[in-house]
Amino acid sequence: MTTFPDSEADARRLLCDEMLVGLARWLRAAGHDATTPVRGEPDQRLIARAAAQDRLFLTRDRPILKHRAAAGLVVVLESDDLDRQAVELRDRLCLDWLAAPFSRCLVCNVPVAEAGPEDVTRIPEQARQLPGPFRVCPECDRVYWPGSHERRMRARLEGWATL
Repeated sequence: MTTFPDSEADARRLLCDEMLVGLARWLRAAGHDATTPVRGEPDQRLIARAAAQDRLFLTRDRPILKHRAAAGLVVVLESDDLDRQAVELRDRLCLDWLAAPFSRCLVCNVPVAEAGPEDVTRIPEQARQLPGPFRVCPECDRVYWPGSHERRMRARLEGWATL
């Protein structure tokens, strides 16, 4: 059963650069507040946004460390492989890959809410037979249900948490 976080204390606030959009989606799946930049947003602006929003800025771009404002805000990941990045974040930042699984919209990054009866009607009929929980994004109206895709994603998150 999916649990929703009592507070955001267990989840991290992160900003992923353009190279890490896929990682940001997985961070959201784990329950972390992970935003991404507008395409082409300059490094200095991203660093300023991370500071203003109290976020860590994740990147693979080493030269960004030359910016004075990067100290304490920027984490440069070594690998371009998603699984290695996940383990690196777990080890370097003590990131919890099971902080609050499936509590945020994978697209909008907004905390999801319990789906109402009208939302459930938009779920495929076969999936409505599942025990739930059924969730909806209050921002984009995307509906989520615990199908086989969620089981596969959860298994991957659990693997990253214990590798």
